[in-house]
Amino acid sequence: VQLQASGGGSVQAGGSLRLACAASGLVFDIYSIGWFRQAPGREREAVSAISASGLSAYYSDSVKGRFIISRDNAKATVYLQMHNLKPEDTAVYYCAADISGVVVTIRPPPMDEYQYWGQGTLVTVSS
Repeated sequence: VQLQASGGGSVQAGGSLRLACAASGLVFDIYSIGWFRQAPGREREAVSAISASGLSAYYSDSVKGRFIISRDNAKATVYLQMHNLKPEDTAVYYCAADISGVVVTIRPPPMDEYQYWGQGTLVTVSS
C-alpha cells in the first residue's frame, strides 16, 4: 500500500494550494481518507477527512470554510483544496487511509484508527 501526498509548496498569506493524495495497492473506494498536519514543535493534528462514499466530511475548526476535501475514486485520489491560507497553516501535511470507510463529521478522526500513511508534503505560508 502506498499513499503519495503531493502539491505542497510556498505561498503568501491569502493564497491557495491543492494537495493530492494518490493511493495504490488498496481497494481505494472502501477507505476513508484523512488529512493531518504537523507544524514544527507541535503535535500532529487532524485537518479534514472524507468517508469512502464521499458523502461525509470532517473539517477542523481552524480550516472550516477555507479548505475543501474531495475524492475521485476512479483516480484513487483525494484532494484538499486550501484557500485563504494563513501562516498558521504552515506544516507538513500527511494523508492517511482508514479501512472503516467512516467519517464522523463532528469529531476529529483519531489518528490511531488510520492504518496507512503517506510521506507528507510541506506547506509554507508566509505573511
